[in-house]
Amino acid sequence: MEGKEEDVRVGANRYGERQPIGTSAQVQDTKDYREPPSAPLFEPGELSSWSFYRAGIAEFVATFLFLYITVLTVMGVAKSDSKCSTVGIQGIAWAFGGMIFALVYCTAGISGGHINPAVTFGLFLARKLSLTRAIFYIIMQCLGAICGAGVVKGFQPNVYERVGGGANSVGAGYTRKAGLGAEIIGTFVLVYTVFSATDAKRNARDSHVPILAPLPIGFAVFLVHLATIPVTGTGINPARSLGAAIVYNNDSIWDEHWIFWVGPFIGAALAALYHQVVIRAIPFSSK
Repeated sequence: MEGKEEDVRVGANRYGERQPIGTSAQVQDTKDYREPPSAPLFEPGELSSWSFYRAGIAEFVATFLFLYITVLTVMGVAKSDSKCSTVGIQGIAWAFGGMIFALVYCTAGISGGHINPAVTFGLFLARKLSLTRAIFYIIMQCLGAICGAGVVKGFQPNVYERVGGGANSVGAGYTRKAGLGAEIIGTFVLVYTVFSATDAKRNARDSHVPILAPLPIGFAVFLVHLATIPVTGTGINPARSLGAAIVYNNDSIWDEHWIFWVGPFIGAALAALYHQVVIRAIPFSSK
């Protein structure tokens, strides 16, 4: 009987079928964790910390590798006369999603594994990092993306120019409004997945969540690419779009480049608002 009571205590009570929802989940008595404090807007002390610069370097290298692999994959598909002899759109989507999975896994413990200014912006709005760190991350991500695309062009300059260098643009038959909408929704899917996969409450309750976090994030990137490659080539990452655009440097690309900043930032802001206010109800939590 004593053993049965122990099973109930660590089993049924711990993994109850009914969990408090909405604002009731924020009551202090029901918490199995403490809400992490919000990051300060400015944190000058970070500038004298090696871990701050190490995190920026990690973001630079990760975004560099991301652009290198993905742009090469796009070029391999674009330069072939027969798509049957290439990995096709599905392969491109897997390249983007697979690289995000691998790179988030590698850098999550160092920088958080953002690899995307839109992700950084969304987490900043949720007060997960300071403005100082957010700006530094975005700069390093953009520099890494430019270098990654530049190395690809250095290896195959003629092919790079001929196939467009993986630069984003609105596809034939689609309007700029459609492209903007695709970028907003696609980035919302990604950033919402990031928030859900790295949620502090889930990490405290389910120990496997931090280990598995890169998987749903990478899979979200894969699915969004499947849906939106025909529309915009799939940006959802301003650094990725900027790096390819700068190295390719074509007027038609720059005419639509604003879509790949405005869309992802709006999508990231909406995802942050939805997760923090609706899902977590943090503004309504008890003090």
